[in-house]
Amino acid sequence: MPEKAYPLFCPVAMASEMLEPRWTMLILCEMWSGSSRFTEIQRGVPGMSPSLLAKRLKDMEGKGLVEKSVRGTSSHAEYFTTPLAEELEPIVRKLGEWAHRNIQSEVSLSHLDARLLMWSIRRKIDRLHLPLHKCVIQFTLKDPPNDPVNYWLVIKPGVEPDLCFADQNFSIDLFIVSELRALTSAWMGHSTFNAEIASGAISVIGHEVMARSLTKWLVTSSFAETVKAVS
Repeated sequence: MPEKAYPLFCPVAMASEMLEPRWTMLILCEMWSGSSRFTEIQRGVPGMSPSLLAKRLKDMEGKGLVEKSVRGTSSHAEYFTTPLAEELEPIVRKLGEWAHRNIQSEVSLSHLDARLLMWSIRRKIDRLHLPLHKCVIQFTLKDPPNDPVNYWLVIKPGVEPDLCFADQNFSIDLFIVSELRALTSAWMGHSTFNAEIASGAISVIGHEVMARSLTKWLVTSSFAETVKAVS
């Protein structure tokens, strides 16, 4: 027997009906972080298939949370959050802060995703604390029994950092070799970069100034501040 629909006279029920379909809030979070093209959004929610993302975006457009736009002569559609969705941002943010404070770190660190971590790190780089006009940082992430995986952050003046998944024969300025769990833990604020480096779980090799200023340009998740505030 199918479950009954929510009693929609209840405001909480109406909000649940709007936001509950799986992935909706994660898609919104990715869009609030600046992603607008389909491929960008997909990289921020890598657990979704392209067909499911397309379906969910269409549903969100129908609910008035998202607008689709094709600008100028470009054939690439872009998606933007509406004022209705933007009003939700601080509410969803508070929900994330609540979870980060109250759900044990062992739970969050038992579901690791290297691509999602690197995509999130990419958009938090503070270029003002990088001494070079252009630099390339290679991350080697270890997550046994899987083979180590490499990612390359390419940082140039005036443009958003680029994340590469294949070796383009870059000249590398800094190598960061880390256990995936250690990098995730430090970035999320469950531990610190200094502690993980001291333990040997993270190694930083190369450009001396970049290595020394790691905690200035590699900005942690905004949720890491939630942990600091209550510790």
